[in-house]
Formats: sequence, C-alpha cells, structure tokens
Amino acid sequence: MNEPSSPSPSSFSDPTTVALELERLRGAVEAGFARVDGSLALLVQRSDQTDRQLANHEERLDALERSRWPLASIGALAAVATAALTVWGLTAR
Repeated sequence: MNEPSSPSPSSFSDPTTVALELERLRGAVEAGFARVDGSLALLVQRSDQTDRQLANHEERLDALERSRWPLASIGALAAVATAALTVWGLTAR
C-alpha cells in the first residue's frame, strides 16, 4: 500500500488541500477511536467474566464452609460417646 506523498507546506494555502488533509486526519482519528473503543469493550467483557467467576467462587467457598462445621461437631460427639462407652464398659466389669 503506497501512502500518497504529503503536500508541501506552500500548498496549504489552497483551501481544498487543507480540507482534504483535514478529512484524512478526521478519518484516521475515527479509525483510532473505533480501535480503542473495541479494545475497551473487550476489557469490559473480560472484567464482567472475572466478576462472575469471582462471585461463583465465593458462593462455592461459602457452601464448603457451611457444610464443613458439622464434621468437627460430629467428631467431638463421637469421641465423647466412645469415652462414655469405654468408661461404662470398664465400670461394668
């Protein structure tokens, strides 16, 4: 792709040349903004996905924490029951 040669500074006195250059500059700026806008939209989408994953992990962690506490209580009750049965068995002899 060949870029057209830029006009010489003396040709900027012609209003049509200035208008053409401004139009080309406007097109380049619009293309740059479109590219940046697309990149920002992608970043927002990734941020939303990360937020959903984080919320999902928080829910799973909360569920694990809620289901974990009875295990310690059940273990303690089993130990107390075993100790009571052992004491009862030793005193019954």
